[in-house]
Amino acid sequence: MVTTPSQPPVKHIREHPPRRFRGGTRSFQRTLASAKRTMMFSEIVKLAIDSFNTSRVRFALTALGMVIGSASLILVFTIGLTGKQYILNEIQSIGTNMVELEYEGGGTGAINANRNDFLTREDERAIDEQVPSVALSSPMLEMHDRVTFPGGVAKDVLVLGVTPQYQQVRNLIVLSGRFFDDADETAHTKVADVTETFAREMFGSPEAAINQTFQLSGMPFTIIGTFKESVDTFGQSEINDETILIPYSVGRYFTGTDAVKQIFFSIRDQGDVEEAANEIVHVAHSRHLSSSVYKASTLTALLTTASQIANALTVVLLLVAAVTLAVGGVGIMNIMLATVRSRIREIGIRKALGATAREIKLQFLTEAVFISLSGGIVGVLIGLALPISVRIFTAYTLPVSPLSVIIALLTSTAVGVIFGTLPANRAARMDPVESLKYE
Repeated sequence: MVTTPSQPPVKHIREHPPRRFRGGTRSFQRTLASAKRTMMFSEIVKLAIDSFNTSRVRFALTALGMVIGSASLILVFTIGLTGKQYILNEIQSIGTNMVELEYEGGGTGAINANRNDFLTREDERAIDEQVPSVALSSPMLEMHDRVTFPGGVAKDVLVLGVTPQYQQVRNLIVLSGRFFDDADETAHTKVADVTETFAREMFGSPEAAINQTFQLSGMPFTIIGTFKESVDTFGQSEINDETILIPYSVGRYFTGTDAVKQIFFSIRDQGDVEEAANEIVHVAHSRHLSSSVYKASTLTALLTTASQIANALTVVLLLVAAVTLAVGGVGIMNIMLATVRSRIREIGIRKALGATAREIKLQFLTEAVFISLSGGIVGVLIGLALPISVRIFTAYTLPVSPLSVIIALLTSTAVGVIFGTLPANRAARMDPVESLKYE
């Protein structure tokens, strides 16, 4: 008898349907839509390039307005920044870190001869000690007197008694000889420095004035140097064309008092000038009558005003450059309208094959942006070429603002969008049937 081996029991396996992930269908649809948009956009870009290659000369001439406008915008920015920097440098040469402390009178602002509360040398020393940001200082005595030169020549001049630090505080440029130093101040040496204009008028040249002598109230002085201001203030500062500087210690002999007209301070950091000015006034008030008025003048407000004026002028010039861009935009609009008219049958065929009005609009808008942006890029390169060439071939450095490049490219794109919208809308609204019939 033959026996067959027993078969193991068969287990019934329950089949499960495939799992469906939430959001899978939506994600796939979004990916597919994104791919379609990318393909559509790439196709539109290819059509725009083909259209450009078909009529290169026409499109190049159309983009010429954008080239000129963008280059003008870059150059206007460069000119504006150069002018602004020049103005600020000129003002800074006077001494942007300088604070000028002056006594203005009593509590009502009017100087009362019976209650004059002038500044003193002790005020200067107290401020130097109590205001840490002060680097240098110099008092100033002012005298109007007649000086006599050998041969009996007399002249009315302005004589200022200052310390050696006055040269650094006021950024004075010594043209010949030297400026009197601390040794001259301590020894009460009868020496003087005169302005360039004064030296030329009296002796013919700054060099010829060195070692010449004159008498001030019968006291002999020797000229040891000539100087000028870093920037000509045209007599608006305490120095005029005919000014003589003598050591402060010697000037006290003529005034007979410790009172000074002004005290000049140089601040270590330009950012601390305004705060230091307030501290200087506070220290001066603490040492004098409560009704006395003291004023600390700085060039910070002047710098701010000059910067605002320069920025305003730059904006005006930019508006002029914007007119050039607008003219270029009108040229783009005209050429795109002509392009739409010449491609009516093409538009009809594309619509008959399934192209939507949105796709047609985007195609012609892309072509307009392509023309304006390509012109803008070329204009930016031309605009940057000039200041870079000046840097390479000359000793001058013209500032270039990256912001101007960004503005030029964004403006070029905006011009293409704005002036290309009308032709694009006209193409998108065309009837495909009527377009196919067009001859």
